[in-house]
Amino acid sequence: MARRLQLQLLTWDVKDTLLRLRHPVGEEYAAKARAHGLEVEAAALGQAFGRAYRAQSHSFPSYGLSRGLTSRQWWLDVILQTFHQAGIRDAQAVAPIADQLYEDFSSSRTWQVLEGAEATLRGCRKRGLRLAVVSNFDRRLEDILAGLGLQEHFEFVLTSEAAGWPKPDPRIFHEALRLAQVEPAVAAHIGDSYQCDYKGARAVGMHSFLVAGPEPLDPAVKDSVPQEHILPSLSHLLPALDRLEGSPPGL
Repeated sequence: MARRLQLQLLTWDVKDTLLRLRHPVGEEYAAKARAHGLEVEAAALGQAFGRAYRAQSHSFPSYGLSRGLTSRQWWLDVILQTFHQAGIRDAQAVAPIADQLYEDFSSSRTWQVLEGAEATLRGCRKRGLRLAVVSNFDRRLEDILAGLGLQEHFEFVLTSEAAGWPKPDPRIFHEALRLAQVEPAVAAHIGDSYQCDYKGARAVGMHSFLVAGPEPLDPAVKDSVPQEHILPSLSHLLPALDRLEGSPPGL
């Protein structure tokens, strides 16, 4: 008779899985600009931020660690480029705004815990599961989690800045497994990104669950992920774990 799977470790994405920003990036940037006497449309800043973030991530992955940058300088550059693309080209005027935004986004006050997150984490720990974070975030994440009362749930927090590789690079998942000293077959990852979280974890042999959230999934993604691996909300995780652990390995 096939032995039942017994999970030991759950690794977690953070942004838009456990936490989200209280306000959209464009609104936060626009509010800080107004406080410094600059009027910039929130929508323009939000769009510019997306472009600046993608360009910076492509040119300097993992917060520029291998290129001699600090994550603080990496983010300050993103903010300066965001305002530049939104039409504010006076870097000297933007510099104090960038400093303030970096500090604000370091604070737990800028973030909120998603509904059901804490109860789900407690439920997982009650079952004896070990929990850890694997996140494409920078060194500020531990303080943010601590400020929101979530850090106590995790054995360790592994960020892409600390690891040197962002998800879905298999090396960050292998590093998490090494830190936990478990095999991938007894570990599962939970996150909201199909590429970074779901596919990234499965590529190294881990189980994985995709947090769908309130927005409809892309049809191509929905067709690629078994229904039992899709979590409409975090409250669906514990029943999904029951189904997974009730199946013999390989199913």
